[in-house]
Parts: sequence; C-alpha cells; structure tokens
Amino acid sequence: MTSESAAARELGLFLRSRREQTTPQQLGLEPGSRRRVTGLRREEVAVLASLSTDYYQRLEQGRDARPSDAILDSIADALDLDEAERAHVMRLGHAARRPQAAPRRRPPQVPRNARALLTATALPAFIVSPHLDILAWNSLAAELLGDPAELQVSERNVLMVLFRDDAVLRFSDCRDMAIEYAGMLRRAVAADPEHPRAIAVVGALSVRSAGFRSLWARHDVRDRIRGGKTIRHPRIGDISMEWDTYALAGGSTLIVMTPVAGHEDRLRLLSVITPAQSESVAIESA
Repeated sequence: MTSESAAARELGLFLRSRREQTTPQQLGLEPGSRRRVTGLRREEVAVLASLSTDYYQRLEQGRDARPSDAILDSIADALDLDEAERAHVMRLGHAARRPQAAPRRRPPQVPRNARALLTATALPAFIVSPHLDILAWNSLAAELLGDPAELQVSERNVLMVLFRDDAVLRFSDCRDMAIEYAGMLRRAVAADPEHPRAIAVVGALSVRSAGFRSLWARHDVRDRIRGGKTIRHPRIGDISMEWDTYALAGGSTLIVMTPVAGHEDRLRLLSVITPAQSESVAIESA
C-alpha cells in the first residue's frame, strides 16, 4: 500500500467515524420517525457539504480520494469538527493527493535541554515519542506513575501501561486517560500510517485488549492533551494532578504534572519519599 492510499484509507475511516458519531440533532436537523441509524447518512453529509453523494461515498471508501482544501473545509463544517479534527482531516487530505517520498524515520531522541529540564524541575515530568514510547522521566514521575525502568523496553509505552490489567490500581480514570493518549497516537499514525512502531503498538494492544479495539475504532484525534487526573499512590493515597504537554524538537512531547489546589502538600510528601533525584533515563539525547 502506498503512502497516498494509506492516507486516503485513513481519511475515509475518520470521516465515517465522525459521521456515525454526529446526530441530526447536533446540527439542528429533524431526525425523522423512520430513521434506522443514530448518526448522519452519507447523503445528508453530502448535501450539507454541497457535494454529490457518490463523491462523498468514494471519499469514505478511500477511492480516488484527492479532495481539495475547499472540499475538506466544507466537510469539516458539515460534520462540525473541532480544531484538532479539522487539522487532522487537512493533513490526511494533503497526504492523499500529493505523492510523497518515503518518510525519513529517525530513532526517537530527547533534546539535551529537555533532559536537563527533567532533572531540574520539582514537578513530575516525562517525555514520550510520537508513538507514546516513554523516552525519559524524572524520579518524581517514576514514583508517582510507576517506574518505566521496571518494564521491558518494548512495553515502555503510555498506552501499553494504561491497558495493563493492574492499571486501575494506580489510575482511577485510566479509560479517560487512554482516550486522550490514543488521540495523540492517532495523529502520529496519520503522519506515517506504515511506521513500524505504529503498527507494532496498535497491533499489540489490539490483540491484548478489547477495550483498546473499541477505543481505537472511534478514530478520536488529539493534537495535545491537558486536564486533571487522579493518581492512586500506594503510600500517599490519591493525588489529583493537572497535565499539560509541550512539543519538543524532533517530534517528542514533554508532559508535566502539577498538583491541583489542595494537593500541594501531597506532592511535597511525595518528594520526601522519592529517592534522591537521579539523571533522567533516555534512549538518546539530541
């Protein structure tokens, strides 16, 4: 499968998923008494986007899919896509209509300055690759979330951790977290659908978890994640943290956690019981 056809197929699957998850009521349409589906029909999206039904159907099927930006904009408006979803559609549309050279795939790296920041910060923080492999972390992150060094290298992946059988013991809302991170992985897959690591991560999780298969079929996409999560620490108890992400050179992402109001003392206690700060672990520094 060429990169163009892979992108066209991914675009079609994404459009279908958004159509099936959008109800007529969300767009101010009358659902009708004889309706058999909860989402929109293809012909309804086509009318809203000022396209022929046949053309829109070919887009969903990934056939002869080379839509212009104007067409993609019309479809995004018709499906009421958010900013991240609209950008996702544009990326896939561009890849589907423009022949591209084979992508240059470099091993994941951690910028030196980012590695120094991990060691210097008084907050739990870690760095992930585009495919969510955990590349580097500091001692506070290891104490709060579990030490990645205890996992095999191939298993040092955020989604693989969240879909372990024991994940709920530490992450009270691990499904919500998985939805966010799966959205980030979806963005990476769109950029290079045939990347070996993408295939390996999605394949392994699909085999081991029905929950992941269901979540992945939703085709949710995220450019970044943020929000609050509660971590169940085995000695301190629940610690509520806010997460935010920062893009780094080379495609990796820095994720930093800060305590929500009222939980600052628990983070300070975590700092007390955490072993002395050691150099962050990284695959490679750039």
